[in-house]
Amino acid sequence: MSLSDIHMISETKISSGHSTIVPAEIRRSLGINPGDILIWTLDDHEIKIKPRKKMQFKDIVGLIEEGGDSVSAKKRIQRGE
Repeated sequence: MSLSDIHMISETKISSGHSTIVPAEIRRSLGINPGDILIWTLDDHEIKIKPRKKMQFKDIVGLIEEGGDSVSAKKRIQRGE
């Protein structure tokens, strides 16, 4: 069974400081750890949250080899593309 086959539903509450907790089963499934970045998007009144891909050394080397617009490349990487 892959992660795409798993359908989890969890509830969390927004604190008075506007924080929330990522449920443990979701953190474990996706390997989310303290300090990781989550990308929040709003799509037709639906919130989507995904972890940002961690940059690996090969990604940095790829940026140098790829050339082109470094600002656009950085934004693509931050979006996890």
